[in-house]
Amino acid sequence: MTALLSRNHLGTRPRLALLLAFLSGATLVAAFEPVGLYPLALVCPALLIHLWLCAPRARDAAWIGFGFGMGLFTAGVSWVYVSLSVFGGMPAPIAAFATLAYCAFLSWPLAAAGYAQHRLPAGESMRALCVIPALWMVAELLRGWGLTGFPWLMLGYATTDTPLAGYAPVTGVYGVSLLVAACAGLALRALSGPARVLPLALLAALIGAGALLRTVEWTQPHGLPVSASLLQGNVAQELKFDPERFDRTFATYERLASGSKARLIVLPETALPRFIDRIDPVYLARLESIARSNGGDLLLGVPYRTGPEKYFNSVVSLGTSPPQIYSKSHLVPFGEFVLPGFGWVVGILQVPMSEFSRGAAVQQPLAVAGQRVAVNICYEDAFGEELIGPLPGATLLVNVSNMAWFGDTLAPGQHLQMARMRTIETGRAMLAATNTGMTAAIDRGGRVLGQLPQYAEGRLDVDVSGYTGATPYVRFGNSLALIAAALLIALSAALRKR
Repeated sequence: MTALLSRNHLGTRPRLALLLAFLSGATLVAAFEPVGLYPLALVCPALLIHLWLCAPRARDAAWIGFGFGMGLFTAGVSWVYVSLSVFGGMPAPIAAFATLAYCAFLSWPLAAAGYAQHRLPAGESMRALCVIPALWMVAELLRGWGLTGFPWLMLGYATTDTPLAGYAPVTGVYGVSLLVAACAGLALRALSGPARVLPLALLAALIGAGALLRTVEWTQPHGLPVSASLLQGNVAQELKFDPERFDRTFATYERLASGSKARLIVLPETALPRFIDRIDPVYLARLESIARSNGGDLLLGVPYRTGPEKYFNSVVSLGTSPPQIYSKSHLVPFGEFVLPGFGWVVGILQVPMSEFSRGAAVQQPLAVAGQRVAVNICYEDAFGEELIGPLPGATLLVNVSNMAWFGDTLAPGQHLQMARMRTIETGRAMLAATNTGMTAAIDRGGRVLGQLPQYAEGRLDVDVSGYTGATPYVRFGNSLALIAAALLIALSAALRKR
């Protein structure tokens, strides 16, 4: 193995380096939920750093970064194919091509990072410990921005059950990714460099500091815990928008809600798949009566329109509090809106209501059940910098999703792990109500308080606390992580010059 990974061997065999990068990227997927082998979050990036250091030319390093990304995304987000083909109706060959093309698009930031780290003037140790971690974080930021953003499988998410998650309330997930990459570089230098004690000591210090940060209580409880019920109707995606199935869906959610005694009842995204102005007012009055009898409120996922061509993916409140609404702002490309020049895709996909309008970028929390609830819909909880918009005013986070689009894949577990990271970053508990799973309640430290099994109808009853106060991440967003990345690159350049 040592001979296989030697500099001379890899430097003269670019195809071998590319293959190892692809396999390492694919293996990294197991570091995330639902597998959760988080030590791989150090092992796989350490191998990539080694391959980059061995690359003889910048373009070779770029291909290595691209190969790592292709391995990561073809293995980790293959559920995109399921959404396009199985539930979107796209022909299998076109869906397969589109999925591979999307994975290639997601991989280019790592290719750019590989190229840049080779061209920047720095010694090997500084590249491994400063330059590459900083560029890794920048690559993740670019991926979280391009084509409206896809911040999936960020390296920091693999740390939700480790001491390194203690940095999340300070730097957010991007800063944690930088730290994980730096730890991978330290582990590599400890194994391959002549001086082993210093890298190991620094690695232990970073982990120890993270463990201490996990003990800090950045936020304070707000009043007494509130009782909540999260409803999971388990409506198959192929039946969800079938008009002949609507009555049964409506009856399911009314039955689940009527059995609840909770002050806050939460239904999933588009739980009632019909515009709210076309739903029988008597039915809505019955839901409101259930909430009022409990002395609280019900949050209902439902399409809402203000005109024939202007409609929103929304959550409305019913109950003792005045009626309120949240409308989704960060829409899913091709599923909820069409990017300019891609209108032809709509003719291939069979996606109902694929032209939603955007809600306001920052919306006030909903004042319900004695809490100020910041609602987010579907994958909006993947964007930490957007989720902090209504904070610190909000005391509780609520996510409503329809994970049926992804079938029995890795996507639901990955999505739940991102939600857990949001609670750690913000110091707020989150209630996640989904159609088919994973419906869960998460405390402010990322711990799952309760969870329903996938593909089962049910109601999750929990007591959850609201919180006030602000973590450094809530106050400063991603700016601290960006400053850290800039300082690392500046430090490496200054030491190289010296």
